[in-house]
Amino acid sequence: MMARRTRDQGRLFYEFRLEDRIPESHLLRRMNVFVTVALADLHKELAPHYSEIGRPSVDPELMIRMLLIGYCYGIRSERRLCQEVELHLAYRWFCKLDLDDAIPHHSTFSANRLGRFRESDVLRHIFERVVWSAMATGLVKGEGFAVDASVLEANASRYHGKLPADLDWTDAQRQKRAVAEYLAAIDAEPQPAAAADGSDDGDKDPETPRQRHGERKAPKSLPRT
Repeated sequence: MMARRTRDQGRLFYEFRLEDRIPESHLLRRMNVFVTVALADLHKELAPHYSEIGRPSVDPELMIRMLLIGYCYGIRSERRLCQEVELHLAYRWFCKLDLDDAIPHHSTFSANRLGRFRESDVLRHIFERVVWSAMATGLVKGEGFAVDASVLEANASRYHGKLPADLDWTDAQRQKRAVAEYLAAIDAEPQPAAAADGSDDGDKDPETPRQRHGERKAPKSLPRT
């Protein structure tokens, strides 16, 4: 017989633990062991950057754990990250949040990233702690490093190249193309024509007095009546 849900109103009280809802094979549960070790002395490192009086701030470990979730699951927007942590049970468990705990405002991340996190260099400290944990477990020896990069073909031909000693650099060749074109345009620019009032604006010796093309006319004398 086909069943149908007839419940119109949800329960007012629920009894369950977030610990029981997260499977053992979940990525965040496996990460939590190493993250806890890496963030063990986080509060000690950031203690000089917090005031001893005033309103309690957001736990820095909570913000770091939320940022790790964004990095692992490709959530680039901090506003969307806060929304996902609000809804996802596994995210709440990894951030040590209960169901009724409030989520920090998204502007808190930018304020701390540009302030306390940058001044204390805590992100580098966490990175070094992760590398130290990997070396302690034998995953990293610390003897070398590798860089992941993409190989791009250069826009040059190796068959038409010349050695630096074979190049004859002259002053004209050393000029940039834009500079050379700019100077050529100035040389080719025609000289400005004479003004409409007959004044000469050409380049002359400053000691030579300017010649007048016309004398001022005498004022008219009106007869008295």
